[in-house]
Amino acid sequence: MAYRDFQQFLDVLDSKGELKRISAPVSPTLEITEITNRVMKSGGPALLFENVVGTPHRLGTSDPMSAVMGHPSIHQPPAGAPFRFEQPVAINTMGSKRRMSLALSCEDYEEHAERIAALLKPEIPKGPLEALKKLPWLLGELKSAPPKAANSGICQEIVMLEDEVDLTKLPILTCWPEDGGPFVTLPLVFTHDPNTGKRNVGMYRVQLYDRNTCGMHWQMHKTGMRQMEDAGEKGKNLEVCVVLGGDPAITFSAISPLPPGIDEMLFAGFLRRENVKLVPAKTNSIMVPADAEIVIEGYVDPNERRLEGPFGDHTGYYSLAEQFPVLHVTAVTMRKKAVYPATIVGIPPMEDGWMGKAVERIFLPMIQLTVPEIVDMNLPVEACFHNVAFVSIKKKYPGHAYKVMNAIWGLGGLAFTKFVYIFDAECDVQNVDEVLFRLGANCDPGRDVLVSKGPVDQLDHASQQMGFGGKIGFDCTHKLPGENGFNRDYPKLIKMSEDVKTKIDGLWSQLGI
Repeated sequence: MAYRDFQQFLDVLDSKGELKRISAPVSPTLEITEITNRVMKSGGPALLFENVVGTPHRLGTSDPMSAVMGHPSIHQPPAGAPFRFEQPVAINTMGSKRRMSLALSCEDYEEHAERIAALLKPEIPKGPLEALKKLPWLLGELKSAPPKAANSGICQEIVMLEDEVDLTKLPILTCWPEDGGPFVTLPLVFTHDPNTGKRNVGMYRVQLYDRNTCGMHWQMHKTGMRQMEDAGEKGKNLEVCVVLGGDPAITFSAISPLPPGIDEMLFAGFLRRENVKLVPAKTNSIMVPADAEIVIEGYVDPNERRLEGPFGDHTGYYSLAEQFPVLHVTAVTMRKKAVYPATIVGIPPMEDGWMGKAVERIFLPMIQLTVPEIVDMNLPVEACFHNVAFVSIKKKYPGHAYKVMNAIWGLGGLAFTKFVYIFDAECDVQNVDEVLFRLGANCDPGRDVLVSKGPVDQLDHASQQMGFGGKIGFDCTHKLPGENGFNRDYPKLIKMSEDVKTKIDGLWSQLGI
């Protein structure tokens, strides 16, 4: 069942005991982060902060962000006067497998992987009758996917234009002590390719500079940056809408590694089994989700840069301040009694770990379509996903592990993987104990290593230069005769006889153990 809007999702979490409402006054400057970090680390519930209170330090002239940026804060309450934000802050709403599954309207998000696998590898019908039986299922999976235009939406119940715009009145979080200022941490950034008109929806952090100006963290490898550069070549600004909230399937679609040409709103419709309704923005030509909580409209000038950051990032370290594009806000629209969706990142495990695991599982069938010998893959949360990959394969020939390593380094976001470990099919790569056993047993570092170079995450501070660095692969499979100079007999893995295991299974209850 698709969610009507973000607040209905919160109601479902509440009804299932997955949401904790907090009425105590809490500041969006550091305090929400400290509370949420403890809850995330302990596997706790989603949180709804209902009494978010700012301070002069957060919104007034003493705001350190304002001093750094050279832009005094517009909203200046009297010294010592608190400011109560109108919007509650919802956070950690996808911070467990159960909540991540509920966010995608299912009991287990693996269901979506099965749906994708069935579409990618359909079985040939055994005759016309079977084909007719499968047709309704196929049509049902696809008919609700394309987005639809709507005349109105709750996202525009309140409209603020020009001088009415004041982003400092939103409970935007300052997450960590050395952050460059408040950051929008769960934004869906809508843009269009200036050459083709195709929509892109990505998740890029947005730093608040003042009431109507923000930093747009488009990294060098991201689609948003390429679209802005293309707009610059045409001498045009790039229109932008930053969307907060809506059905969480839309949020998940923004972080999904979709193949080129697949529209994020199309994929969201597939996930929720219902079309995403879109309405035109008020001050630019972008269509935005009608059920959003808040929409920030504006444009980016391709020729303008401003210092953005530092920011306590998902790497567990601060990403350093760099020059990034600037978003000029032309309008803010929202629903009445909006909720402000947020997340925090930092030293894992965090909420983004569960979001990343859902990506890993749901998109495995697409990876297997390109590299069919892959049996399973584990991108460990502790390694921030893009750093380490444990991969099991159906090994068929000498050097097969190296072929898969190179394939992974050529696959979309997996190109950023720094360490790739390849195992035999029977290795459970989700079990780190087994992974370490196999790695230690089957890999000779002097022989079974492939060193390469290529693009890495722009946030990787360990790389030899920004966005470019080294990669290494380890062949942890059993070696075939003569493979890579291996000329010894390869031993067998210790296994108990199946008949003995079956007999002991039958006796187990009588043994008193």
